[in-house]
Amino acid sequence: MGNGDHPDLSGHIAVVTGASAGLGRRSALALSRAGAKVVAVARRAAELETLVAEGNGQIAAEVFDLTDRDGLKDLAEKLAVPFGAPDILVHAAGINTREVADDVTPEGWDITLNLNLSVPFFLSQHLVPAMKTKGWGRIVNFASLQTTRAFPGGIAYGASKAGIGQLTRAMAEAWSRDGINANAIGPGFFKTELTEAVFADPERAARNAAQTCIGRNGDLSDIDGPLLFLCSDQSAYVTGQVLMVDGGFTAK
Repeated sequence: MGNGDHPDLSGHIAVVTGASAGLGRRSALALSRAGAKVVAVARRAAELETLVAEGNGQIAAEVFDLTDRDGLKDLAEKLAVPFGAPDILVHAAGINTREVADDVTPEGWDITLNLNLSVPFFLSQHLVPAMKTKGWGRIVNFASLQTTRAFPGGIAYGASKAGIGQLTRAMAEAWSRDGINANAIGPGFFKTELTEAVFADPERAARNAAQTCIGRNGDLSDIDGPLLFLCSDQSAYVTGQVLMVDGGFTAK
């Protein structure tokens, strides 16, 4: 059953990438608690095992390195094994090399654009046919403050996340008539592995909190409502949108 006022996702099958930590892990748990069966994808087996144990039979794991783009077709087939063909896909995997513009390497650029931008498209492309067959699907990409803002040391990451904004609109244009809505969540500052460098500096974390309209940084629970809304029938007429879950950071 759904959790409190959250939508009931019973009968739905979700895939969450980057599910071993941070917002990906939180997303997998939120979806499972709302009734969805969830297949969690990440590289780290031990962290996935812990997540599966917490999922009370609602979560299965698939250990996979998403940077292996050639393996995505095989991965897509494996994702349907535990519970059936997925109809919800949450792309939470990401990397931020934090290379300043003068020091960006071709390797750093390629791994960032591949994982953050190419993988969400190609994995979606493999899973969309089954969603079309069902006539229902939800794709949620993870955007960023850097979808629209430039941060120091974020040129490759920012380019990939700006791309996510347009990818989301293009996915919506391509697939929404088939019942597959595509949207993105743009998190503000949440304390995760990806933002350790930010929160390691208390003054910087406090400045970020002060920049929001609400006056604090994000708590992992703040992602639950927006995510479940975008993964449910409640968002039936919402597609191609980037929903900033940032406490109003980008409003100021």
